[in-house]
Amino acid sequence: MTITKEEALQNIKKLVERFDEQYASYKKAEYNETLVRRDFIDPFFKVLGWDVDNSAGKAEAYREVIHEDRVKIGKATKAPDYSFRLAGGKRLFFVEAKKPSVVIKDEIHPAYQVRRYGWSAKMAISIITDFEEFAIYDCTKKPNPTDKASVARTRYLTYKDYEAEWDFIWDTFSKERVLRGGFDKFIQSDTNKKGTASVDKEFLASLDKWRTYIATSIALRNKQLDEDEINFAVQQTIDRIIFLRIAEDRGVEHYGRLKATTASGEYYRNLFVQFREADEKYNSGLFDLKKDCISENLIIDNKVIKTIIHELYYPESPYEFSVLPVEILGSAYEQFLGKVIRITPQHSAKIEEKPEVRKAGGVFYTPQYIVDYIVDETVGKLCHGRNVKQVSDLRIVDPACGSGSFLLGAYQFLLTWHKDYYHDQQIDATKKGSPIRPDGELNVGEKKRILLNNIYGVDLDANAVEVTKLSLLLKCMEGETEASLSAQLSLFNERILPTLESNIQCGNSLVDMDFYDGEIDFGEERKVKPFAWRNAFKPVFDHGGFDVVIGNPPYVRQELLGKQKEYFAKKYKVYHGMADLYSYFFEKSADLLKDNGMFSIIVANKFMRASYGLELRKWLVVQERSKLSINMLLDFV
Repeated sequence: MTITKEEALQNIKKLVERFDEQYASYKKAEYNETLVRRDFIDPFFKVLGWDVDNSAGKAEAYREVIHEDRVKIGKATKAPDYSFRLAGGKRLFFVEAKKPSVVIKDEIHPAYQVRRYGWSAKMAISIITDFEEFAIYDCTKKPNPTDKASVARTRYLTYKDYEAEWDFIWDTFSKERVLRGGFDKFIQSDTNKKGTASVDKEFLASLDKWRTYIATSIALRNKQLDEDEINFAVQQTIDRIIFLRIAEDRGVEHYGRLKATTASGEYYRNLFVQFREADEKYNSGLFDLKKDCISENLIIDNKVIKTIIHELYYPESPYEFSVLPVEILGSAYEQFLGKVIRITPQHSAKIEEKPEVRKAGGVFYTPQYIVDYIVDETVGKLCHGRNVKQVSDLRIVDPACGSGSFLLGAYQFLLTWHKDYYHDQQIDATKKGSPIRPDGELNVGEKKRILLNNIYGVDLDANAVEVTKLSLLLKCMEGETEASLSAQLSLFNERILPTLESNIQCGNSLVDMDFYDGEIDFGEERKVKPFAWRNAFKPVFDHGGFDVVIGNPPYVRQELLGKQKEYFAKKYKVYHGMADLYSYFFEKSADLLKDNGMFSIIVANKFMRASYGLELRKWLVVQERSKLSINMLLDFV
């Protein structure tokens, strides 16, 4: 039952009066956080219209307010107390509850804690309250453990202010007003974005620092490795550490295991033991030590390993990995992949932008709203009106997947679609073999099935391929716990994550094996990396090809294409001597599609007016009259 703003105010007055009457007893240390949540904080947000108790009986996946399990590790709390969400699961803000004996106005730790959660989850604001005090924090500013409690605090109230400030509280945080844009209005007006440090940019800075540090150590201690091998070893080591650290904060691995490797002995050797155990547990390809013949014999300085690992833990780390979206890792990694390690004659490492990135003026990460739009217009339309069996037959590919942003978007769409489908069909979660858990979320077996069935990608950069796999595997593991994954191991006797070697492959999407007229030049082959689509994805092409091709192909100027230009001239109808590389992805994508498939990419609009786009424009007209139907062309002039 909904209540009016005035009725809500009367209820708040009663809460304030009760708190004031028993103030002395509430301020005692024994009046703990659980009691204040039950007596005051829960009722406060119920008055604002939120279904705090889930009285509507919604599955966990569809609740408006998520009460996180609290796992105390030292002084750190491993999950925010409340997560307020819109229908569909979009987080609005976190609320951290404290007992009234805590002085929220002045104490540093609670402020740093809630800001870490909000900043890592890329939220605009979050709240700390013990009912006596109510503090709102701007979470767009990077938190530091030494910040005073007042830093980034945009509003501070006490319970005695609630009546006078009721217009603000109701218009900003009541469910009714949130749905009508009141919350959005507040964060747009109150949050000063100037000088902020976004979590993806900060994570990129951390990645660059760690990469330089670890590369220098590997180059100095492992002089038998060449530059490519050093790049591989650095990428694998960082990816593995990050995966295991995220698994800890999400409750899949025991918290502090990575840090324990730096207690004694040779730290990298200790770390490698965990890599080997992870290979047995996850089977993800990330820890495939049969394929990786470099990592086992690496020598890395203790100081380097300790520095990197300790910078991933509270309080040195500003990142809270339990709430850090996988998509943020992807945006940081996209920039990361635009750089490469160069080894100096003195065997120190320096990070350089790749030549093609330098020429293009940097790496441009596709905004999430563009990814979501393209996925909705392709995958979304093909899923509409279909059942699970029909959706299982869809094959989606990004031929230049980079860090995997489009594949992540497609995978997330499919996860949500399946969850909603099973919910609508009222599938019994307790039945043996059910694809959903009792909380309404998909089980890890179903998430694996969707990933292996539907998602495919190719990239020229081997490191990009590994990052795409890492991102997809983390997404597959999202929402899992140590208990749920242990059940997977014991019930089905199979390792937790799928290997994506057949789904995400390394190669040149535009160049097939006919690049060579005769004998293969292996030096050139290593650079060009020809890719035979129909061999690599034979089961897909046995059924006609891909249903969806999506992505953001690379923009590479023609002077950087080398011998490939001769190949493109013979192979592609859209060839022009001055054409940018992305031009050829139009024709290649059409070739990959099955009949009635859908193709959508984001490219520079220059082809619509430049002379080099003439052949592409002609080809599009011919295709429109024959095989392809152009549904939409959006020009962001």
